[in-house]
Amino acid sequence: MGKIEFIALMALLMALNALAIDIMLPGLQEIGASLGVESENHRQYVISAYLIGFAFAQLLYGPVSDRFGRRIPMFVGLGIYVVSSLAAILVPSFTALLVLRFVQGVGSAAMRVITVSIVRDIFGGRAMAEVMSLIMMVFMVVPVMAPGIGQVVMIFGDWHLIFVFMAVMAAAVWAWMYFRLPETLHENDVRPFTVRSVLQGFRIVLTDRVALCYTLASTFIFGALFGFINSAQQIYVGIYELGVWFPVAFAAVAAFMALSSFVNARLVGRFGMRRLSHGALLGFLGVNALWLVLTLLWPTHLPFALFITLFAISMFQFGWIGSNFNSLAMEPLGHVAGTASSVLGFMGTAGGTVVGAVIGQSFNGTALPLVLGFFSLSVIGLVFVLIAERGKLFQPHNQAT
Repeated sequence: MGKIEFIALMALLMALNALAIDIMLPGLQEIGASLGVESENHRQYVISAYLIGFAFAQLLYGPVSDRFGRRIPMFVGLGIYVVSSLAAILVPSFTALLVLRFVQGVGSAAMRVITVSIVRDIFGGRAMAEVMSLIMMVFMVVPVMAPGIGQVVMIFGDWHLIFVFMAVMAAAVWAWMYFRLPETLHENDVRPFTVRSVLQGFRIVLTDRVALCYTLASTFIFGALFGFINSAQQIYVGIYELGVWFPVAFAAVAAFMALSSFVNARLVGRFGMRRLSHGALLGFLGVNALWLVLTLLWPTHLPFALFITLFAISMFQFGWIGSNFNSLAMEPLGHVAGTASSVLGFMGTAGGTVVGAVIGQSFNGTALPLVLGFFSLSVIGLVFVLIAERGKLFQPHNQAT
């Protein structure tokens, strides 16, 4: 498999996660009406249930993939994703849908953990950051397209067809990986699947200051993104009354994130992960501070053009933060890549889900809870990066970082 095909496959594996989240957004209102959900905030549980299953299952896939290889656990996860998607077509109640969304998240966790492990099996240092940035660039195309795809799918039927589309996509990726990607786990990196070995792997990950702190920083930064995803429909449709133009606005911001990932991939080999991500984090904090001040001072809500401009600039910085922070966290843990990806992915997703749910459930008819969340979480992220770097930013530890 060539590098371009490899990046495309890895991106699509990770993109199935974003697809399962963002394609649902146009259908939340119809799902709520169909299954008798009156509260707008309660419809967000369709997103949260998936993310909870996605978060906790990551703890299992890492150690399993370190023992049995990357392929078999990935195939199992993709199979769970397909079956749960098809089963969702027949749900009789909102509770049943939430259970299946949880199960779908359990299957999807394999794609997050094992994809990162596969990349780390093959690449390290700035090379890994470059590849991850390109993967994230392709991955970001899915949020650009997913709400629009969901809207188009619902033209031909109701929200049930969205789950059919997800099942077909996952089955296609399953076949692509089966025929084209060989096993990537090196024989000398195979770890026994025992309680002692798993706990030892967890200890290695959790006692590495750099890995832990960059993961915690990512957790809070991603919490801001999850908070936006939870309340996007209410802000774009409820406050700004975009209606059918909601997917377009959503896609415009995601496009900035994709562009950011592409630029990062071009620059990271020259400037290093730390210089780029630290500068982006400070930029993220500065834009969010301005956004918060304007939101507090404006008599009503910000004009839509100003709101989406500030949000897009903020998300452009996010594109430089995500892939580099993930690579910095994984860099010292190549010998336990599966377990490391598992633990770090769980922490990032579970923590980000909780933080994002708090922001989403705080929606009060204005964008203030979201903007305040973005600013507060960027400050917390900076604190953890300072701890990781012992107070010194922009200092590469070696030529690889």
